[in-house]
Amino acid sequence: MTEIALIGKKIGMTREFYKTGQLVPVTVIKMEKARVIQIIDEEKRGYKAVQLGYGKIKNSKLSKSMKGYFTKKSTEPKKKLKEYRVEDITKYKEGNEFGIEIFNDVKFVDTKSKTIGKGFAGAMKRHNFGGLRATHGVSISHRSHGSTGQRQDPGKVFKGKKMAGHMGDKLRTMQNIEIIKTDLENELLYLKGSIPGSKNTEVIVKTSIKNINKKTMVDKIKAAEDAKKTPEKKKK
Repeated sequence: MTEIALIGKKIGMTREFYKTGQLVPVTVIKMEKARVIQIIDEEKRGYKAVQLGYGKIKNSKLSKSMKGYFTKKSTEPKKKLKEYRVEDITKYKEGNEFGIEIFNDVKFVDTKSKTIGKGFAGAMKRHNFGGLRATHGVSISHRSHGSTGQRQDPGKVFKGKKMAGHMGDKLRTMQNIEIIKTDLENELLYLKGSIPGSKNTEVIVKTSIKNINKKTMVDKIKAAEDAKKTPEKKKK
């Protein structure tokens, strides 16, 4: 089971056709290779982990301390550093690189990405409110969120009250997304269905944390073909 994650960029959506004529919508993600920057030992920190670096960055954009850090590790500077706790650190070595091949035997993944920012939105759009009546005494407050607080006791607006405000642009995790296919040559990952975020959104892809027993598209098609081959029982 893969304990580490890769970071990719959402290219967009397309569709995959199967021999049976079935169509499946897919999201295409361009994956980046990750490099092991540091191995974290249990004796020093109290836990086992690996630190991975993603993406390229100019030396001029680095702070003095980070320049020194990458020089000490004798590796090219990386845009992002992420730490993952692992059970066995002997599998990893400083300088090693991991690509899309880590998902070769994986059927389902979890993704984490930012949703599309919608700016300032009203209560109806943001929280799916029904709004007030269209007629009969409702004056210029058809799409308002109604009362926000109380009068004397306790006389305040409670925290978490659903009101108008900034909508979208939040991190969202999608679980148990099926890998339809992988393109090792172009480092592309085809995931079933849609994933939050606009084009060029950064997506973190990790092996599914849950134990999934559901069938993949290949299994479903195979089962359907097998069902066709088996002769039907003759009616008495």
